[in-house]
Amino acid sequence: MRKTFILLLLTAVFCGAFARKTPQVVPSPQVPDSLRGFYLFTEGIKQAFIERDTAAARQSLERSVAADSTYGPAWYELAGLLLYSDAPTALRYTERAFRTDTTDKWYLLQLGQAQILNDRYRDAIRTYNRLRETDAQNPDPYRVLAMLYDQEGQPFSAIAVLDSAEVRFGRLEFLSELKHRLLVGTRQYDRAVAEAQALIEAAPYKADNHLLLGELYARQKKDSLALAQFGEAYRIDSTSAAVLATYSEFYNERHNFPAALNYTRRLFTGDEMSLEDKLGYFDRITGDRNFYSTYYLQINDLATTLAMKYPHDPRVVKLYGDHLIASGQLDDALVYYKTHLDDLPPRIDYFNMVIDIESYKQRPDSVALYTNRAMKLFPENVDLYLRKGQTLSYAKRYDEALKFYKNSLRLTPSDSLRGAVWGIIGETYHLMGQQTLQKESGAQHPKASLYESRKGPAARYMRKCYDAYDRSLALRYDNAMVLNNYAYFLSLEGRDLERALAMAGRAIVLEENNPTYLDTYAWVLYRLGRYDEAKKTMQQALSLDRSKSPDLQLHYGDILAALGEKFMAEVYWKKALEGGYDDPDAIAERFRRLKEQPQTPSEP
Repeated sequence: MRKTFILLLLTAVFCGAFARKTPQVVPSPQVPDSLRGFYLFTEGIKQAFIERDTAAARQSLERSVAADSTYGPAWYELAGLLLYSDAPTALRYTERAFRTDTTDKWYLLQLGQAQILNDRYRDAIRTYNRLRETDAQNPDPYRVLAMLYDQEGQPFSAIAVLDSAEVRFGRLEFLSELKHRLLVGTRQYDRAVAEAQALIEAAPYKADNHLLLGELYARQKKDSLALAQFGEAYRIDSTSAAVLATYSEFYNERHNFPAALNYTRRLFTGDEMSLEDKLGYFDRITGDRNFYSTYYLQINDLATTLAMKYPHDPRVVKLYGDHLIASGQLDDALVYYKTHLDDLPPRIDYFNMVIDIESYKQRPDSVALYTNRAMKLFPENVDLYLRKGQTLSYAKRYDEALKFYKNSLRLTPSDSLRGAVWGIIGETYHLMGQQTLQKESGAQHPKASLYESRKGPAARYMRKCYDAYDRSLALRYDNAMVLNNYAYFLSLEGRDLERALAMAGRAIVLEENNPTYLDTYAWVLYRLGRYDEAKKTMQQALSLDRSKSPDLQLHYGDILAALGEKFMAEVYWKKALEGGYDDPDAIAERFRRLKEQPQTPSEP
């Protein structure tokens, strides 16, 4: 039609020109705006659906409606381009299209869609009520209208719409399922049963229909009828994930957990249930420790099923490894992780688990072996350098440990982590000081003398310790461990006590209810002569200390002695001795000094 119109127009123009005998200037014909709008519309359609250039298409369509604002198809297509990217604008454009022809079902349909996308559900209800009459042979408007009524809290109106659809079109499965859900939601169980039975009569070979009726019976506590329908669904398709999941949920709700877990295992064996869903289910049922221990055998079966079905999936490897560890099977977990060390690509977390278990079992040679192997594969991994340093530190090879700690600094990605590493370095220097003093003096308990020493190698190590702590706190002042240790060491030396108090106070703010940190704070108060405050703080520390630390018992005894509470001081010193304090001679010295000078505070 468009070609014919243009040809007629051109014919008229040319015929008029040739009919003239005398030459004269003929004015250029003015192209009507409607024709220009139509041309730009066709260009926009071509750009949108052939060239797939939506930006150019939008520009052409906007020029089309600017040329002819009454051309509905241009407004319609322009709205369609914006429907899911700019819903408010799309709604305005669709309304413009609809005003050009209120009988066009496509305009009406798009108007309803745009209203829904703009959350104008009441307007959409009016539009779809009109649409189901305009597009009388299409059942889908009934479905959308029912869902809109349900969205607006009018489930009975939704059911009425679906009833009218059934009168017009007969029973349609996708509408019947929606109607069934609405009937259940409004507790119209008898009608819901009738709907489900009708679905079975129409398609008895569909397992889902039997599940629908069975679930309805289960909801009504008619378990025998429910199981009969589940059994029929199982007979139709015994591998269906929906069937197995329904069985599992049925037995789970009735606390028949062995039966529920049995069906879950069959779900895990199949492929219909995604691995993500399987992992999520396993996490849920193992979150309750009592449930985990009670039904360990069944849960172990689930974990084993996953490990066999997905042997190299990292998520499953972790799940099964964690399961073995949680059940106390450390040796099996160790063997399991070692079998995966050769997986490609290699995974650092597998090596970390092997190293952690070997460390727990106090096998330093194995720890060193697997740490070295991991470092060859992951030479830039900071954690491996720290693990290597820890292994060497446990072996009291502090010089070698320091090299790995310091090498890790070049790999640390943040100031926070560098601060933590410098804290570890400081502690290593402290251990080196103790080791050096012990070698030099031959003392078995050089704890006190280390901090009293001002000269020699041991004192130099303590200065290096403090320097490392200063570096740590400069990078990360919220390192509670460094703050605590720094404050405690200064208190033992008896210097910079106000600074030590500030650091100890910061530590207990960062980690509330930590008995060790409270002990340090109390001990600094004691060294400052603030005995009453020290006593209150130490009482709080003791109340939180479940391990009954002999160090805390000793310190509390010292504070009580300073306050003149001789009897209770002796009680707590005895508790420290009975608790295994590592320097019984120091406790004996306290008893002696208390008798000789009962009012003199004891030295640490």
